[in-house]
Amino acid sequence: MRWQKGRRSENVEDRRGESGGGGLGGLGNLLAIAPFLLRSKKGWLILAAIAAFYFFFGNGNLFQSAPPQTQVPDTAGGQPAQPSDVVADFVSVVLADTEDTWTQVFATAGAQYTPPKLVLYDDMIRSACGLNSAAVGPFYCPGDGKVYLDLGFLNELKRLGAPGDFAFAYVIAHEVGHHVQNLLGTSQKVQQARMQSDKATANRLSVMLELQADCFAGVWAFYAHRDRQLLEPGDIEEGINAAAAVGDDRLQRKSGRAVSPDSFTHGSAQQRAYWFRRGFESGDVNQCNTFAALSGQ
Repeated sequence: MRWQKGRRSENVEDRRGESGGGGLGGLGNLLAIAPFLLRSKKGWLILAAIAAFYFFFGNGNLFQSAPPQTQVPDTAGGQPAQPSDVVADFVSVVLADTEDTWTQVFATAGAQYTPPKLVLYDDMIRSACGLNSAAVGPFYCPGDGKVYLDLGFLNELKRLGAPGDFAFAYVIAHEVGHHVQNLLGTSQKVQQARMQSDKATANRLSVMLELQADCFAGVWAFYAHRDRQLLEPGDIEEGINAAAAVGDDRLQRKSGRAVSPDSFTHGSAQQRAYWFRRGFESGDVNQCNTFAALSGQ
C-alpha cells in the first residue's frame, strides 16, 4: 500500500502499556501484597481487613477492574498523542482513510457519518462489551462504538497464511464495517432476531452480518483505490487471501476439527472472499445486502 503520505486519524486511542488496563484490578493489588502480609499474625488481620474493604465498598466484587493508571498524553491541541511506531502509524492512516470513504458514502445518501474510535491495546482490555483477551482477535463493540485491536494479530495473520500490509488493512476495514452496521441499525436488528431464533438460525444471521462487513471492507478498498490511489498491484489479492484465511471452514480445519457449516458464525473462506471482492468491484453498499442474498440458504 502507498500509505505513508496518507492522512492520520485523530481517533486512535493508544492504550498499550497501561497499568491496570483490564487486568484483575483490586484483586490483583491484593494478591501482590498478600505474600508479605501472610508472614505474621498481624499481617493476616490486615489482609482480612483489606479483603473486607473490597467486599463492602467495592460492590462485593474483588475482580472489579481498577481504573487505568496511565493515560495517553495530550498534545498541545488537546488530542491524544499519535502512536510513534510504524505499525500503529499504519493503522492510523487506514482508519483515516475509512473515515474519508464512509463520510463520502453517507453524505451521498444525505446522512452524516460518525467515525469510531480505534483502541490499541496489549493482552487484555475492558470495553462496554466486557473484559476481552487479545486471543479473541480484533473486535468491534457496539456498546461504546469502538474498534479494539491488539497489533499482535499481525503475527496471527501470518500464521494463517495471510501476510502483507493490505491483509491487515482489510481486518481494520472489516471492523469499521461493523461500526457502519451499528450506525445503520443493522446490528441491533440482527441481535434482536438472533435472540428469538434457534441456534442454527442465529448462526446464519451472524454469518450474514459478518459477510456484509466483508463487503463493506471491499467498498472502502474501492474508494481508497479510485480516489486516493492507496492500493498497489497485489493488494486486492492480499485482501481476498486474508478474507479466505479467516473463513470458518479453514479455521476449523486448522484446529483439527471437522467442518460443520451449521456452526459457522463468520462464513466460509469462499463466502468471505466473494463478498469482499463484490464490495471492491462494485463500490456500492447496495450490493452488500447479504441478508437478501443468503436468506434462502
